[in-house]
Amino acid sequence: MAKANPLQEQLLKAGLVKKAKLAEVAREQNKARHAKGPIEPSEIQLEAERARAEKAERDRALAAERKAQARIAELRAQARQIIEDRKVPRSGESEYRFTVDGVIRTLLLNDDLRRKLASGVLVIVRLDDRYELLPRAAADKVRERDAGMIVLDHGQDVATDASAAASEDDAYYAQFKVPDDLVW
Repeated sequence: MAKANPLQEQLLKAGLVKKAKLAEVAREQNKARHAKGPIEPSEIQLEAERARAEKAERDRALAAERKAQARIAELRAQARQIIEDRKVPRSGESEYRFTVDGVIRTLLLNDDLRRKLASGVLVIVRLDDRYELLPRAAADKVRERDAGMIVLDHGQDVATDASAAASEDDAYYAQFKVPDDLVW
């Protein structure tokens, strides 16, 4: 047996401890001395882990942004395709003027196209540096994909502006009572 602790030898001689128990305690002490316990991570390791976590978060954010930009580009391409496929051929010699971004633009239209545009059946959309006429159904599809391409829509403008103006007018004129027997 290896050299034992003098206290252990005395306890063994006195019969207070068994030899097997003494050997077991010696093995456990030896294991504790030579075993690799949980090591506290160093400051460098903590900093490296923090940097890895930050990089992963940045990568996730960049991937989400790239995905969103790709989705926007895809929707714009779909809107462009709808405009190309569904545009109404323009003809006529009458000038129709409208403003875009503070600049007055002009399209040459015939009377039928002008009436349809004024009633909201047709809508003016921007495609790069030119303007096209679209039917209402196609314009609604374009609006779902990229509302910025819609330049002039009398059908939508009239509905929202008329209801707002009518409610303001009704509120104002409600204060003036008109007699029932008044004949105009």
